Amino acid sequence: MKITAAEIYKTIELIRCQAPVVHNITNYVVMNSTANALLAIGASPVMAHAEEEVEEMVNIASALVINIGTLSERWIFSMFKAAHHARKKGIPVILDPVGAGATAYRTKTARELINNEPPAIIRGNASEIMALYDDKSKTKGVDSAASSDAAIDVAQKLSETHKCVICISGATDYIVGKEKIVKIKNGHQLMSRVTGLGCTASALCGAFAAVEKLPFVATVKAMAVMGIAGEMAASVAVGPGSLQTNFLDCLYCLSENDISQRLKIED
Repeated sequence: MKITAAEIYKTIELIRCQAPVVHNITNYVVMNSTANALLAIGASPVMAHAEEEVEEMVNIASALVINIGTLSERWIFSMFKAAHHARKKGIPVILDPVGAGATAYRTKTARELINNEPPAIIRGNASEIMALYDDKSKTKGVDSAASSDAAIDVAQKLSETHKCVICISGATDYIVGKEKIVKIKNGHQLMSRVTGLGCTASALCGAFAAVEKLPFVATVKAMAVMGIAGEMAASVAVGPGSLQTNFLDCLYCLSENDISQRLKIED
């Protein structure tokens, strides 16, 4: 399949026009940065994790993003409750299994979520994706201990078993679906020095899935935009701090020409 710059920009325009509500149950570290990224792309973020309100919040949302970065028992209950309600309503669920493989607790939580409430999209680094399938896979805290291509076989098995899209983030991003793989080679190494940009990628997948019917296409477009905005920000940044600020500006100002000039996508 071939996804063009024009098609990606058309979806950005839909997000900017519709301002879809993206409900996030996410971690303390990234709430501010992911909310700002969603606002910058044109979506309407809400961060709500109390079990007493998650169903009501799902009712007004167009996508649900679940991020297990800072786990607690009550938050886990809310994640399951929200995911179940979203799936009943046909709202796409995006799972970010942050740190899967680092501890038994978070690996078990991620696997149970996938088995009981299969998401439309799972986005993680190579170690996290492999840990969803293999008990021997380990992470460096929340960082990957493997290159993104090392997780392709596992991603294909997970995709087939759970009927979902798997996105492996890294120097090259791989989006894996039923009998298809797309590679995206956008991005910049300085992005790895800013906490939460992986979580931001998952949030952007939520924004794109909110307006794009096909989860695979939504993920490809979101990851391309993520990488291109990161490249543009890095070109004017002097370090991680200014990259973070410029990244939001680049998302906000992103044009079809920017995408056309930088898009590096391969089937």
